[in-house]
Amino acid sequence: MSRRRVRLGVGVLSAGLLLAGCSGGGGDGTAKPTGSGSTGSKSPAASGDTRSGPTPSPSATGLDFTPDPGRAPKTRAEALRLARAVAATPARWGPGFVRRSPYESDPALRPVLDRDCVWQLKPLPATVLATLTRYSELPAEDGKGPIRVAAVVTVHRTVKDADWEMAGTLEEALRCPDQQLRQGERITGLGSLGSEFGLMGNLTAEDMLAEGGKYYSDELGGPYHYYWSQSRVGQVTVAAVGKGSKGRSADDVNTALVQGKSAMVSRVESELEAPE
Repeated sequence: MSRRRVRLGVGVLSAGLLLAGCSGGGGDGTAKPTGSGSTGSKSPAASGDTRSGPTPSPSATGLDFTPDPGRAPKTRAEALRLARAVAATPARWGPGFVRRSPYESDPALRPVLDRDCVWQLKPLPATVLATLTRYSELPAEDGKGPIRVAAVVTVHRTVKDADWEMAGTLEEALRCPDQQLRQGERITGLGSLGSEFGLMGNLTAEDMLAEGGKYYSDELGGPYHYYWSQSRVGQVTVAAVGKGSKGRSADDVNTALVQGKSAMVSRVESELEAPE
């Protein structure tokens, strides 16, 4: 497990460096919508439109684990149990992190990016069994603002459905480089970057993507660091989201994201792995 975590950290950081060059924005960012749920937009597969969006890549082989089809969730109850087991708790992000209120999203809803680039909560599509978001933060102290993070776990019905979500998420930054997360929160200059297993340091997941931009808050000000990193393992996607604030560097935020996301990927693998 420790080896997986080290490798994931390298992958997240290398993708982040490349993303900074691609997005053209300063390294200020945090997380995807703090509404609830996964990446947001309805996938082409779910809508029946196979013309829009890139064709999802086939599942990679070569991961350091062997999935057991018998352990794959098949019902909403099984999927929600898995999501609760995987979603990072405050301790997973690092010392000093605590729960935010609300701590968990409504598992029956997820955010969807509308045509006006505003995130709206919508019921789960048929392609998703369950989704769960947990919110944590490193509280403000010594003149520094908080670091706010979110752990997002989405369990899809099939691997293909999860693959389409990854493809659709990459499109969102191209379609909407400026987005309203919720009332009083927005991100600008958003850029995204994806990598399959074996590319750009991604050695732990079949697919990985990262998004970065500048975060503005009516409460905290801005611009601050905003970063979103998501991975797919089989039918499950996990994402770590971070938002900076006054006195918090991009490295401060990204260090927490590396820890939180690596713990989630490892837990997904342990939940789905075939016994040796």
